[in-house]
Amino acid sequence: MNSLKLKFLGLTSIILVVAIIGTTWYNLRTQKVMLQKMAAEHARLVAETVRNSVITDMANGRNEQVGHTLSKISREPAIDSLRIFDETGRVMIADNPTQIGDLVATTDLLAFRTGNHAFLDNLGDHEHYNIILPFENGPACYGCHDKETQTLGVLSLKLSLDDLTQLQNRSRNATMIASGAMLLILVLSITAFLLIYVDSPIRKLVAAMEFAENGDFAKARANVTSSDEMTQLSAKFNFMVQRLRELMDTTVRNEREMAVTQEKLAHTEEVQALNTTLEERLMEIEYLNINLEERIEEIEEANFKIADLASELEGKNFRLSQAVERLQALYQMGLAVNAIVKLPELLDLLSLKAADTLKGRVGYILMLNEATGDLKVGGAAGLADDYDRYQEIPLKPGSVSLWVMVNNRPLLIENVDKSPEFSKMSRLGFVRESVICAPLADQGKVIGTITIANPVDGSRYTNDDLELLSTIAAQASVAIRNARLYEAQEQTYLNTVQALVSAIEASDAYTRGHSERVTRFSVALGKRVGLDEGALRRLERAAVLHDIGKIGIDINILHKREKLTPADIEVLKQHPSIGVRILEPIHFLGEVREIIEQHHERFDGQGYPRGLSSEEWLLEARILAVCDTFDAMTSDRPYRKALPMEVAIQEIRDHSGRQFDPEVATAFIGMCAEGQLPL
Repeated sequence: MNSLKLKFLGLTSIILVVAIIGTTWYNLRTQKVMLQKMAAEHARLVAETVRNSVITDMANGRNEQVGHTLSKISREPAIDSLRIFDETGRVMIADNPTQIGDLVATTDLLAFRTGNHAFLDNLGDHEHYNIILPFENGPACYGCHDKETQTLGVLSLKLSLDDLTQLQNRSRNATMIASGAMLLILVLSITAFLLIYVDSPIRKLVAAMEFAENGDFAKARANVTSSDEMTQLSAKFNFMVQRLRELMDTTVRNEREMAVTQEKLAHTEEVQALNTTLEERLMEIEYLNINLEERIEEIEEANFKIADLASELEGKNFRLSQAVERLQALYQMGLAVNAIVKLPELLDLLSLKAADTLKGRVGYILMLNEATGDLKVGGAAGLADDYDRYQEIPLKPGSVSLWVMVNNRPLLIENVDKSPEFSKMSRLGFVRESVICAPLADQGKVIGTITIANPVDGSRYTNDDLELLSTIAAQASVAIRNARLYEAQEQTYLNTVQALVSAIEASDAYTRGHSERVTRFSVALGKRVGLDEGALRRLERAAVLHDIGKIGIDINILHKREKLTPADIEVLKQHPSIGVRILEPIHFLGEVREIIEQHHERFDGQGYPRGLSSEEWLLEARILAVCDTFDAMTSDRPYRKALPMEVAIQEIRDHSGRQFDPEVATAFIGMCAEGQLPL
């Protein structure tokens, strides 16, 4: 158990296991917490909206409308149950009229009495998220209810978590499989390297030494060709054994000759001749001794060379430690990647980190457009500043990515000049020299490729580099899947809020479709004034949700046909601030909330709620203000008919520089004059 290779392999395996287990645990834990928070916020928002709607109906005397409202909302697949019960636990109003008068579950009644208004619950094989919201008695209700009654009813909402649970399970399985595969590949690679390039050559040398110790010089030969260093070491060892064998043979012959000389000394008449011969033999022995000393010096020199080879072996071990450092860098890259949920930012970071890790001048990720069958640049590092990342790249012969996607395995091109089947010039505007490319997969389906080209030191990529890129590709595939899941959840959240806005507008024939039209106008005007992609996305979301604050405005004021009183106007001015408070728990709508809050500000600082002016006013909010006002003027209202488009445009022109930003107003009027307004 004192073997160096076992110690090194054990230590490396432990580091890899700890790193991968830590990364996997952190990913799974983050996914679970994120999904639970999203479910909680979704349930709370729906419950708050339902309670506000019920309070509004009750305040306006439309008690019979409450049941219809609950029944309509409960048609949403994610909502399992929606009802109102009293303090004794008896159902007063329900989405299913047959449940009226029944007793609610003990858990709901106990949650209400203990103040635990949000909790998880299991019904059969399904997991739910329950929201309990009481209707508190107040001055507005004293006309119909006893003042002594504190609670008029309790709203109970059961939100199914089946879809979120399935998403979490699929993500967890993909993460576990990818982590296990990566760990197995790394351990097998390191083990194979040790066995082939370290353990096997040393065993051959040890076996040859054992034959030399037993005097069997014919078998005491070591033929090792696994590396240049081991080949040189075995050659020097074989030479040393051969010289040692020759010296021993010479010594044996000299001893035999000395024995013959001693026999001749027994004859008196030959004593003198033998003495002379003996002197000559002694001189030869001295000469042999000198040769032996020289051979000993050669052996010492060979020992020094062995020591040099041992130093080179230490250099090999140092390169192995460098490989471990690369694995640690890979682990750090995994932590950084898993902290990003926006897909474009994630792809750019993956490209940059992969290029840095593999020391490449160029690194990029191509994603498959399933609709067209072409590729699109998802992220890149090292390309020219003027390259178009939105261009569609067709899959044609000579494409490295085409080969990788068709064969679904990584590709190494050490020298493009020696691979004429691949194009030397990339469609992204650079000359390929040495390239490695690996597929990106989602549940076994290829969704794109990651490519690193042209090492910065002018060398060529190797199979070791290709294996490292394959590991990065596996990790990147998991991160891309997580980012897509996050975007899907974010879109679901927005769709839910947009559905609430549509429900508000649907209750009033005069405002039906208002948000949809304002959204079209705003996006078209934003493109005309040159907003970037991120600003256009924020403007579009703000336009959809800009009137969500009207949930908290008395419906009688919204539908009032007479002229609004100053008090009514002050109440109506609160809807931007109410909208900000409604959307405040949704963290990714932070910048959108600012646009919504400012869409009734004015260029001269006379707007509301904050009285912003000029450059203090967000450009997106200035665009939304023009489009919102235009649609309001060209739509019917309870107190007036719609104005002709020419009159509305003239109003915007007349108020440019006071109510509206002059540049934005001019751009809008020009868009209308050119017939580019998307009506």
